[in-house]
Amino acid sequence: MSQVGIIMGSKSDFKIMSEAIDILKSFGVKTEYDIVSAHRTPKKMIEYATNAELKGIKVIIAGAGGAAHLPGMVASITSLPVIGVPIKSRNSIDGWDSILSILQMPGGVPVATVALNGSKNAGILAAQIIGSFDSKVSNKVKAYKKDLENKVLESSKDLKNRP
Repeated sequence: MSQVGIIMGSKSDFKIMSEAIDILKSFGVKTEYDIVSAHRTPKKMIEYATNAELKGIKVIIAGAGGAAHLPGMVASITSLPVIGVPIKSRNSIDGWDSILSILQMPGGVPVATVALNGSKNAGILAAQIIGSFDSKVSNKVKAYKKDLENKVLESSKDLKNRP
């Protein structure tokens, strides 16, 4: 059973959203993913958001470009945490339209928002949420962060040892 649902507004978003899938797999978190458009398939979006918790989903990651209503609309339907990934699409205004559409949610309908095209961070955040009640996932996230620290310390040491 998947714990994280990853949805995106169109097939072209998959290249960006695959980073969330990959990082979650590395943490051992099962995911499901699909194309769910707030504008072109609103009934599918409502069905997905309504049934996600019943299917065992604990966190939803929703990526969208342009007007980017998918994360907010899903958040308006479900009580699950929703992480929004603004995507710079071909018709985007440098990604600002997506960022602001996801970031500027009204009171009572929160969406955690990561950086433009930042689905890897969305995956890490989802894993941290899952890790709050699953020690195996928590330990994998801790090891990942320790590895990040070690890489920076090694780079620092290399820099100081330059001739």
